[in-house]
Amino acid sequence: MLKGNVIIGQSGGPTSVINSSLAGVIDAGSLSPNIEEIYGMQYGIEGFMKEMMFDLSKQSAAVLKGLRSTPSSALGSSRHKVKEEDLPRILEVLKKYNIRYFFLIGGNDTMDTINRVEAYCRDQKYELIGVGIPKTVDNDLFGTDHTPGFPSAARSNILNVMQAGILARDMQKVDKFVIYQTIGRDAGWLAAATALAKREEDDAPHLIYTPEFTFDADKFLTDVDKCIKAFGWVSVVCGEGLKYSDGTPVSASVAKDKFNNIEFGAMGGTSVGINLHRMIADKFGYRGEFQITESLIMSDLVRASGTDLEEAYLCGVEAVKLSNKGETGYMVSIDRMSDEPYMIRFGKVPLNDVASSARPMSEDYFNEEGNFVSREFMEYIRPLVGELPEFVRLEKKMVQSK
Repeated sequence: MLKGNVIIGQSGGPTSVINSSLAGVIDAGSLSPNIEEIYGMQYGIEGFMKEMMFDLSKQSAAVLKGLRSTPSSALGSSRHKVKEEDLPRILEVLKKYNIRYFFLIGGNDTMDTINRVEAYCRDQKYELIGVGIPKTVDNDLFGTDHTPGFPSAARSNILNVMQAGILARDMQKVDKFVIYQTIGRDAGWLAAATALAKREEDDAPHLIYTPEFTFDADKFLTDVDKCIKAFGWVSVVCGEGLKYSDGTPVSASVAKDKFNNIEFGAMGGTSVGINLHRMIADKFGYRGEFQITESLIMSDLVRASGTDLEEAYLCGVEAVKLSNKGETGYMVSIDRMSDEPYMIRFGKVPLNDVASSARPMSEDYFNEEGNFVSREFMEYIRPLVGELPEFVRLEKKMVQSK
């Protein structure tokens, strides 16, 4: 079997559980007869090219244990897009440190990086095993039932909408509406997940809009009006990537990142939430609120899903198992076996497929109007997020006039 050292990196946005995957690689790698030293890229592939690396083999037991319950990206992250001219330098560093096992934890762009590095090394006759470990709160990776990081971010959003909904319901004589914006450039998984906040018909959220559907401003305002007439107020959840029929972002964002993706954050101009707020205020004259969490939910360990933390760790372990069998050019996948009881198994999917494809939500996960989710989606999301709190409301026992 191929013997040598390991390099592992974290790329893209952080999550509540990405360090749990890192811990899984370290724990499993330290037991592998093929692996000698375990290094970590500081600031991803960008730092690796500058030989900025942690010696993970020398970390204390307390630190390694603590990784499983520490949010964000312990190694430091990067969004550097690998260029052709970077590849010789990457190979030079791999050779210098006798690195034969290459692991990256991340999303589509990260899987593209591993795929390119592994292919380049193969062309240059340098033996390297490259395996990807899934991570993204957007849940849009091809070939896996869900991605580590998504269930915890979903749970955080659900709790936000649940509690903000109670506040909005009680304040409806002051504010008639509340807009809650989630991240998700091309897929609405996080926005859709907030449907679990709803227990009663008048509970938040009332309306959910995701990038899977073309946004129609007139229909949106009609939906809003129906809810306010029915409940006295309205809770709207929207994904940041909403677009009009001509492809124009509802956010009016124009800036792009290094991967040519539209920036929906601070660099991108305004936001969907602000613009939807403006539409309602201009049309009906109501006062309302907008809430934009952005990256806050990406590292919310306090409200992380226990299932998510465990699966993230096991994805790291599974990556080492694949490498021990000499399997390269794959990403670890999570395959769901059943909803009730919830059961999964781990599989693999070619890196090239993941790098070139995104996974939007399927049509059967939405209602016919495209403004809320279906029962099928509720069955999908429920086992991932764990038990949710139950709140009460006063019973309608009014004082009788004398």
